[in-house]
Amino acid sequence: MDSPPILEIRGAALHREDRELWSGLDLDVHPGELIAVLGPSGSGKTTLLRAILGLQPLSAGDIRFEGEPIRTGNKRVGYIPQQHPFPADTSMRARDLVALGVHGTRFGLPIPHRGDRERVDELLAAVGATDFADRPVGLLSGGEQQRLRVGQALADQPALLLCDEPLSNLDLANQRAVIDIIDRQRREKDAAVLLVTHDINPLLGKVDRILYIASGRFVLGRPQEVLRSDVLTDLYGTAVFVLRAGDRLVVVGAPDAETRHEHEHDHEHEIGDVPGGFA
Repeated sequence: MDSPPILEIRGAALHREDRELWSGLDLDVHPGELIAVLGPSGSGKTTLLRAILGLQPLSAGDIRFEGEPIRTGNKRVGYIPQQHPFPADTSMRARDLVALGVHGTRFGLPIPHRGDRERVDELLAAVGATDFADRPVGLLSGGEQQRLRVGQALADQPALLLCDEPLSNLDLANQRAVIDIIDRQRREKDAAVLLVTHDINPLLGKVDRILYIASGRFVLGRPQEVLRSDVLTDLYGTAVFVLRAGDRLVVVGAPDAETRHEHEHDHEHEIGDVPGGFA
């Protein structure tokens, strides 16, 4: 990468009680780079995002964003949380949800400022939500709701976009639509993207590097360097096979959760992964 990293992680470690989620993590994320974070449930993927957001203190190491120590509420960092459907009786309109990203950080009542309406309309158009902008969010499909979350996260034109399972529970068409929106943001705005996912297949051809976390260890590299039977066998400490089925990758033999603490999900609330974390 020619440009200096926008996010720098050095010697990072995180423990929970007597369990080491991961340690010794060094990672530079550059502008315009898309890094996918893979691994079984409970491996600490979401916890890594929380640490970058300043919501989870590290057990060791340091994280710096744009050369400065991380802090909570940095408007230069966008966040797309895991999808949880809105109740059907939610009366908030789609545009109201996106508007929270535009003026939600202001103190007091969310009084619209000059230009807010235009900015909300721009964001709705960018994520393909103009046609349902005035519908209640509770009546929208999962894919439509997720588009709005992306729009909200892009409100401040973040230099770093953190995405936590943004494709979960979406059909293939909506997965592609959401990925295209995120990919366009990093290509056109040079935003760096760190994306947690249990399925790498929708990202193949777009992802630059993969950070795969499992069994308290990790491996980092290009997809062709990481998604190999010998690499994942070494990472998991058990026989793992990476197979190609048409245009998809399938992993066979890897546990879908950290077996030592299967009841723990590290606040990730992930859906049940297929064996090996992606299919």
